[in-house]
Amino acid sequence: MPTPPQPSAPVPQPPPPAPDRVVRRELPHTEAVRAGRAWWDSEAEAYYAEHGDFLGDAELVWGPEGWTEAQLGLLGPLSGRRVLEVGSGAAQGGRWCAGQGALVLSSDVSGGMLRVGRRIDGGMRPRTVPSYVQCDGGRLPFADGTFDVVFSAHGAMAFIPDADGAVREWARVLRPGGTLAFSVTHPVRWAFPDVPGVEGLTARSSYFDRLAYVEETSAGRATYSEHHRTVGDLVRAVAGAGLVLVDLVEPEWPADADHVWGGWSRTRGEVLPGTAIFVARRPA
Repeated sequence: MPTPPQPSAPVPQPPPPAPDRVVRRELPHTEAVRAGRAWWDSEAEAYYAEHGDFLGDAELVWGPEGWTEAQLGLLGPLSGRRVLEVGSGAAQGGRWCAGQGALVLSSDVSGGMLRVGRRIDGGMRPRTVPSYVQCDGGRLPFADGTFDVVFSAHGAMAFIPDADGAVREWARVLRPGGTLAFSVTHPVRWAFPDVPGVEGLTARSSYFDRLAYVEETSAGRATYSEHHRTVGDLVRAVAGAGLVLVDLVEPEWPADADHVWGGWSRTRGEVLPGTAIFVARRPA
């Protein structure tokens, strides 16, 4: 893999157009990618400043509950494995995998997030940092069967309109016998308000409404989006890609955790699942 680039200083990014409204509608892939790239480019530095301590600079955290790969062990042994991180953000998860001896390529749609990652690398040992590629997580620029492990920790699936196509892409670049693991906001959460208090425990919308959540300008241009699928939709996406689902992890709220992250909190986490992690294998 190529030599990791040198760390760079923060690069201020202009904010995307301020949203005038929130709607639920279908969103084409290209529009979602354009909105996501602009939004994450503008938010990269603020996101790291707010969540960097919680995530750690070299830790694979599967979701806002705080469970890590070191605790859950979903990817298996990593030493010598070729690993692709999709929707890497600042590559905290990729850095952890590299520290386990993996050869890691971290990818994200946002150049701003990858710049934060390169800056973090400046304080790390060279062999514990990933290489980087900026690309659309639903359309990967890699050959078939390139990687032993593909993973995405809350980093891509929610922002890609076509879940079936994304999982097919991730499966395509896996070698036979390889592992795919990805986490998403637990689908049941879409029926509830995204707030951390008790008001977030009463369902307000249909779990079966699959229209995207879209923030947009008055001219109808999307500035941010997230995409909902049911648990069954995601299971079928895995099966339809020719993979075998080997685990579906719904992490409980940790006994010693009292933090709040957006709509995640102890109040909700002890009642509703907040994250779902799908683990699959490509048949040998």
